[in-house]
Amino acid sequence: MRTRHRALAASLLVLALGATSVTPAVAAAPQPASGASVSGAPAPRLRLPAPSGPYAVGESTLHLRDAGRADPYVPEAGARELLVSVFYPARGGSGVRAPYMSAKEAELLLESRGLGGVVAPGVVGATETYARTGAAPAPGRFPLVVLSPGFGQSRFTLTALATDLASRGYVVAAVDHAHESVATVFPGGRVLPCAACEYVERVGDAGLGEVARGRAEDVSFLLDRLTADQPAWRYASMIDRRRIGMAGHSIGGDSAASTMAADRRVRAGVNMDGTFYDPVPAAGLRGRPFMMLGTEVDHASGGTFDTTWDRDWARLDGWKRWLTVAGAGHFTFTDLPLLAAQLGIADPAAPLPADRSGDITRDYVAAFFDLHLKGVPQRLLAGPTPRNPEVTFQAPGR
Repeated sequence: MRTRHRALAASLLVLALGATSVTPAVAAAPQPASGASVSGAPAPRLRLPAPSGPYAVGESTLHLRDAGRADPYVPEAGARELLVSVFYPARGGSGVRAPYMSAKEAELLLESRGLGGVVAPGVVGATETYARTGAAPAPGRFPLVVLSPGFGQSRFTLTALATDLASRGYVVAAVDHAHESVATVFPGGRVLPCAACEYVERVGDAGLGEVARGRAEDVSFLLDRLTADQPAWRYASMIDRRRIGMAGHSIGGDSAASTMAADRRVRAGVNMDGTFYDPVPAAGLRGRPFMMLGTEVDHASGGTFDTTWDRDWARLDGWKRWLTVAGAGHFTFTDLPLLAAQLGIADPAAPLPADRSGDITRDYVAAFFDLHLKGVPQRLLAGPTPRNPEVTFQAPGR
């Protein structure tokens, strides 16, 4: 199981790097105060990159229950549940600062990355995101982009991308899928176990294909609720229903293709470093555009680590791009390198600087959606550019 093995290896690597002066006994000690590091020195104030677009960013949280579908991993729990952070173009000066995540979610995230007792949860939870709750929406109608996180990860790990897209004129729905994350707290303080993680450990890679197809059902339900006559979100009138896209990291990227295969409403998709455990249909995606953006070490054409990109590239039947990033690691396309760099943690297996990780991810994903959901030509996607020497176009696109 490539995704699980890689995530585990990364967790152990970060633990080794982040705890070079911490013994195992310290790792089990009580957590430090929210404003302090383990050493007692003042903790850094973490910030995600400032959004690059002209809009301020608002944020809402939705808790959705699909009464017509039982949870696939814990059927006895009843209806399938989703937690969704909706980021949207907002009027400047309205609303109050949105938290990155709760202290409990930060604690769970740090433990999953091997940093429990090394970094204070409050430091991560207080990360500046530039989003504001209760912000008044900007006038107009905007394309919708759904974001799905990596396996076992939470929606928070895609916040930098979500806020940047919102600032550029998109409504963005970042989704947590119940029982698929190790760091999500549902309403009432419920921490749902990652039952999907246990399931995949038991059945193997075939289970990850089921995860991707299940997420496609989640996203279709979410789209139903956002575009209904009585929608689940108070500002749903901002959404242009004719312009919907999806991007995801790791299994979330595979899920973008799975969703497009199952739901014609999704017009364009991006897979960020995800194996296609649920293959692209042999007949393609009905001519709709798709971009694959991944690490050079794992996803260069003709590689042996993940052969599904070569297989499914041939099946994509619309506009397509296959881009790889030199020096990138599996988590390059998430917030984790941005936060780790500010904490003084480095990954020698992924030497791409954190600021370049963030810039490349945000710029190429935004360019893709600007082209295909807004119809704005993009030089960035036409071929290599001097400002982005790390990015290689692996195969001729359409």
